[in-house]
Amino acid sequence: MKYVLVIGDGIADEPVEALGGKTPLAALKLPGIDRLAGGRLGLCQTVPEGVLPGSDTAILSIFGYDPRTCYTGRSALEAAGMGVSIAPGETSLRVNLCALEGETFDDAAILSHNGGGIEGEEAVTLMEDLTHDPRFEALACAVGFRVHITPTFRHTGVLSAEHRPQSYPHFTEPHNILGAKISPYLPQGEMGAELTALMRASFEILRDHPINRARAAAGKLAANCIWPWGPGSAMSLEPFERMYGKRGSAVSAVPLVWGIAQLCGVDTPRVPGATAELETNYEGKVDAVLEALSSGADFCCIHIEAPDECAHAGDVEGKCEAIRRLDSRVVTPLLASLGDVDPDYRILLLSDHPTLLRTRGHDGHAVPFALYDSCRPGMPRKFDEAHAAATGDFLAEGPMLLRALFEV
Repeated sequence: MKYVLVIGDGIADEPVEALGGKTPLAALKLPGIDRLAGGRLGLCQTVPEGVLPGSDTAILSIFGYDPRTCYTGRSALEAAGMGVSIAPGETSLRVNLCALEGETFDDAAILSHNGGGIEGEEAVTLMEDLTHDPRFEALACAVGFRVHITPTFRHTGVLSAEHRPQSYPHFTEPHNILGAKISPYLPQGEMGAELTALMRASFEILRDHPINRARAAAGKLAANCIWPWGPGSAMSLEPFERMYGKRGSAVSAVPLVWGIAQLCGVDTPRVPGATAELETNYEGKVDAVLEALSSGADFCCIHIEAPDECAHAGDVEGKCEAIRRLDSRVVTPLLASLGDVDPDYRILLLSDHPTLLRTRGHDGHAVPFALYDSCRPGMPRKFDEAHAAATGDFLAEGPMLLRALFEV
């Protein structure tokens, strides 16, 4: 028996006026996903009550770990995914390259948590030029802050043990305040002023950078400010194989998922051309799943980030198109090919958490899930929030999902 977990990041939502009062899942024709719903269909509370909803806490829970006891901060997971070691006493931070609009930092509003989708050489050059600027270097050195750069908008910052605060500053996740003035949401508490000074310096250094001038001339947003958040310390997880007796693999384009997988001993093959955006190598991700299962893995997770990113951008059609591609370019090919690897297979599909187009932020309500068994396929039925709720099948916590998938 082979097992596949499909996470459509943020596909769950609430009714949207532009979709005739339907959720994206309800409004779309999704024949592959509806086939999966012919098996078990229900709702699961992936994010425990009282825990901040996000892919970090939700996917930890889905993998079988209680974020209330094991979670030390999102950035620790992402650092692990990017091969950044966090020494005892050090504090990791997620560092976004964002897009702000405003004449001055104090008056600025945040337009994009991902710098207008910046990636590749542009992202690397901006961050390298920033971190080598004497003004920024002096501020960073004063608080023992160093940045590990990636070719995306996602970077990892580390505060040295010598400068570790007694308590973490209060941070706001940038994707939850899109369109808002930033001044009420800057870091607060111990070291808040020092980190705000780094943010201010980054804005002043990057806003007129040649890359950002070129982006503006091309009608793109300027990636002109760093945004630290998600503080954490080194984290450890019980090995996945010890928990479930299954050898696993996880296919994703985001460091968060790689970090969770690597910390629990699950392989993380990297797919060329895979991104966290709508334009990604869907076929390559599916091929990586099939290759992992053909090469001895019992279980494989495939994670698609695009619906979440589109929802954060408030892009209704983008989110709908991301879900269509999840159906046509991930689920349907998996259904067509998994039988060649093993005629007995099970697929679990779900949203890690809802990402609401109305607020452009995460939500902690229960999400729909479908559990399909090739030996007992059932008749296709609609996969959406309302139909999942109508079954009365409710899992009260995320760790129940893989136990149901593996029937343990």
